[in-house]
Amino acid sequence: MPHELHVLNPATEELVATVPAATPADVDTAVVRAAEAQRSWAAAAPADRARVLRRFAATVDAHLEELALLEVREAGHTLGNARWEAGNVRDLLDYAAGGVERLNGRQIPVPGGLDITILEPLGVVGVIAPWNFPMPIAAWATAPALAAGNAVILKPAETTPLTALRLAELALEAGLPERLFQVLPGEGPVAGNALVEHPGIAKIVFTGSTRVGKQIMAKAAGQVKRVTLELGGKSPNIVFADADLEAAAAAAPMAFLDNSGQDCCARTRILVQRTAYDRFLELLTPAVEEIVVGDPLDERTQMGPLISRAQLDRVRSYVTGATEHTPGADAVRGKAPEGPGFWFPPTLLTGLPEDAPCAVEEVFGPVAVVLPFEDEADAVRLANATPYGLSGSIWTRDVGRALRASRAVRAGNLSVNSHSSVRYWTPFGGFGQSGLGRELGPDALTAFTETKNVFISTEA
Repeated sequence: MPHELHVLNPATEELVATVPAATPADVDTAVVRAAEAQRSWAAAAPADRARVLRRFAATVDAHLEELALLEVREAGHTLGNARWEAGNVRDLLDYAAGGVERLNGRQIPVPGGLDITILEPLGVVGVIAPWNFPMPIAAWATAPALAAGNAVILKPAETTPLTALRLAELALEAGLPERLFQVLPGEGPVAGNALVEHPGIAKIVFTGSTRVGKQIMAKAAGQVKRVTLELGGKSPNIVFADADLEAAAAAAPMAFLDNSGQDCCARTRILVQRTAYDRFLELLTPAVEEIVVGDPLDERTQMGPLISRAQLDRVRSYVTGATEHTPGADAVRGKAPEGPGFWFPPTLLTGLPEDAPCAVEEVFGPVAVVLPFEDEADAVRLANATPYGLSGSIWTRDVGRALRASRAVRAGNLSVNSHSSVRYWTPFGGFGQSGLGRELGPDALTAFTETKNVFISTEA
């Protein structure tokens, strides 16, 4: 039976909104409408498509604070983070608009004629977005897909549909054709599954758990349907003894506490060379304890709540299991509010074996494990000791070591003396069970096109 989604404020547990949940019939209708809109959109002059997308970006820019406040209410993000997210949507639309008129094919030298390639849109693209970064990750796929001439049907996460719905309204206000960009809130097993299995959907872009990503990949295979999957992560933060330890320790807390640790790129495995281990912990411990956790609307707040009661229970179970059942384990905890809301304190775990669940599994909360390593080879071994390979950081003053480690660590996005993983100018994606394909960067539009080859004979 069709029903409503209940959107709660994670900081207060108060009901923010109820939203009708889409059914498979709703998906059918949306796909038909999207296909019709896409044909006209693809036929429009590239300059006209680019102009509309820039208006969309400008309209988002005019509503940044509104979108940010909506994100705070539905996702519990700090106000500063939410403002960045809304700005990222604007920037992605602007960047994608710049690629519309540069979506070039090639001229390939061949005997007897002229050979050219043409990049044509796929048709209707299904985007299944997560709850941890509802606005930007939805835009990672939506902006380039629209720019390449496709229609988009976006299914936001059950807990965070409000910003997506508002973006769809702003798209119409900016002049995007009706039904070209549709938002269908709904449950994953219902609306999400209907999108994946629908023969009118040419590609699925999914960000979420590895478990669900595998299911989507298997279902898409039945129709030889394209997928881009951005899945889990268990990213290392490798600190060598020659690094600037003060800088590395100062940067480490927010590398795993940003968005309350609900980030696939979170550096939740802090690997420290043994000769610097004790000193690094002396620097890191107070930095974690001093993180300000509280009201997301307070400008001083650095970390907000978790998304839901279920996520809170999941994170708590990991930490309880680590501290109560592992001899020698210790936990450094920061402060968090009591009372309503899904609050969990910043937590640093030490004394765990390298194969402990908290050390190798994605907790997706404000929890990091600190592990010692002996030398460069041991650091690489530990860094690669998970099925994931999304991101990571390397701290060292030795440029040669930085390059060697960067080549040896199996991850799609690495930073040296930094924790920056995502820039809309550069490609993003993972190795192993962190996913398939790349998003963002200069090639983002081509991921939503077919390459057609045309040979023209010039022989008499």
